[in-house]
Amino acid sequence: MRASLSALFAALAFVLCATSPARAGEEAVRRLDALAEGQAILLGRARVEGEFNDIARRFDLHRTGPRSRDYSVRMVWVPDRGTALFTGANHNTPHRLNDVWEFDLAAMAWRLLYAPDNPRSYLGLGEDPSDVRFRDGILVTERGGPAVIGHTWSGLTWDPVHRRLLFMNPWPTKQDEAVRELGGDPAERYKGPPLWAFDPAARKWAFVRTERPWPRVPPGALLEYVPELGGAIWHMNNWQMRQTWLYRPEDGSWSDLKANAGSGDFAAQAPSRELVGYYDPKRRLVVAQWKRNTYHFDVRSKRWTRVAAADAESDEAPVGHDARSIFLHDPASGHGLLVDFRGKAVWAYDPDARKWTRLAPRGDPMPTGARMLAYVDPVHNALVVIDDTTVWAYRHRAARPGRTAGQ
Repeated sequence: MRASLSALFAALAFVLCATSPARAGEEAVRRLDALAEGQAILLGRARVEGEFNDIARRFDLHRTGPRSRDYSVRMVWVPDRGTALFTGANHNTPHRLNDVWEFDLAAMAWRLLYAPDNPRSYLGLGEDPSDVRFRDGILVTERGGPAVIGHTWSGLTWDPVHRRLLFMNPWPTKQDEAVRELGGDPAERYKGPPLWAFDPAARKWAFVRTERPWPRVPPGALLEYVPELGGAIWHMNNWQMRQTWLYRPEDGSWSDLKANAGSGDFAAQAPSRELVGYYDPKRRLVVAQWKRNTYHFDVRSKRWTRVAAADAESDEAPVGHDARSIFLHDPASGHGLLVDFRGKAVWAYDPDARKWTRLAPRGDPMPTGARMLAYVDPVHNALVVIDDTTVWAYRHRAARPGRTAGQ
């Protein structure tokens, strides 16, 4: 009954504030400020705003926002803007789009920053490739966006050097055929990593061209910015690549970190394909979950260690999978929070005790939609789960006295 009343009040608050976006945001922040530790709240519905083109409207994005997209569920927190960014393509249904979105909790709003170019097909350029150009060895749209667009998997991170979103964008499009169709020479096609960047201030995509040596680019890998290393690690452990590389945006270079070189046990100790993970700045660890196995990457020793493992059917740990879960750092507690979208559950991981706990938030239940997204907002000290435009927030730990949640 309490949850039903709370949901009703949230809906009424949304209706009352709908004519005033500022009031809607102020009401959400007021209710967030009142959240107790371990409590969850349904904040209501966010509005959807932006310059929507015909493609966006065709797929009803002006009403629903982006929604999660198969293996594209990762959102990236942007400290400079106090918002979270989202991009990435569906598998094929109902679309494959290169749009970019921003979620602003304080305003209770989804913002379309880059309206989609023409939809693409699974292996080609789609029914209408008229907006695609072969320029400087790259397949690019007339507006500068990626003409080949893939899932993000865990290959999305924030570059604080250039203040842009980095997206490693592999996809099995038949690019040589596409180049020929456009009248180009496939021999001139750039063969390096398909790394793209999006500038949210300028609202523009740009291709990031790098020089050899290059890593391989397997799907389902992890791209995670690590300040202590001055760049983003690119990690995979399967037959396609058993390495952890570093991309440095300052000089555009790649280098093999030679992880676990001293012990020679990389294959046994590092996570594999379709992992989820985050960076813990206090402990200087990349923490990852793959299936029900938990891993730490010590950025000082450049070593991966499998620190916990559970059986496939165990209820002692969640499944880490980049299409069905997201694993996030919670600065207020120092824990990792894993949202299990399939099981509609939230788990907490203590990296010191190396222990998982399934949480039971008090208050409103988490939404149960089929296309949800989630991120941690350190400014408002909340795990945020978004079901289309319905917004739910959970406070895992109260901020320590004298410090904000993001410190």
